[in-house]
Amino acid sequence: MSKVIEVNHPLIQHKITLIRDKHTGSKDFRQLVKEVSMLLGYEITRDLPLEEVEIETPIMKTKSKMLSGKKLGIIPILRAGLGMVDGILELIPAAKVGHIGLYRDPETLKPVEYYCKLPADVGERELIVVDPMLATGGSAAAAINFLKDRGATNIKLVNLIASPEGIAEVQKMHPDVDIYVASIDEKLNDHGYIVPGLGDAGDRLYGTK
Repeated sequence: MSKVIEVNHPLIQHKITLIRDKHTGSKDFRQLVKEVSMLLGYEITRDLPLEEVEIETPIMKTKSKMLSGKKLGIIPILRAGLGMVDGILELIPAAKVGHIGLYRDPETLKPVEYYCKLPADVGERELIVVDPMLATGGSAAAAINFLKDRGATNIKLVNLIASPEGIAEVQKMHPDVDIYVASIDEKLNDHGYIVPGLGDAGDRLYGTK
């Protein structure tokens, strides 16, 4: 079974509280989402491989560690996932960015892909799928399916807020995908919203409904 890592750093907890507040406007909301995503990025990248290289400091030659060149990709689930991309790119600017767009069929209630643009070498990259909310888990599980269908084998899922139901769904469908989250909330309500949650992340990021 995959790991679920709840990153409860004090700075993350503080910023998540501000994000939840209904009085936080879109400008501050976007900045806070970016900042929390960057903080989550430290945990996401904790296991990146290193190699030893020789450099010369102003004092002497020495050996030191650098990233070993592992290829990374950031895959936001449109549209809300876009709000998390810049924060992670601040840490790993060489990462490629793909996009997956999904909508829910009103009759079948199944996620349907309407857009997918990925790095050509997706099978060679460690992919970080980002979406602020993991509610029912349907969209995240579908997005991971689409990536695997295109050859991806190394995937992590990163969310700001998750419900226990959403985590269980992703683990059931993709037991090989680790989940990183800033807060695991209480439950879903009858309308599929996370409680206490933060409302609709896409609406709050972009000021549209």
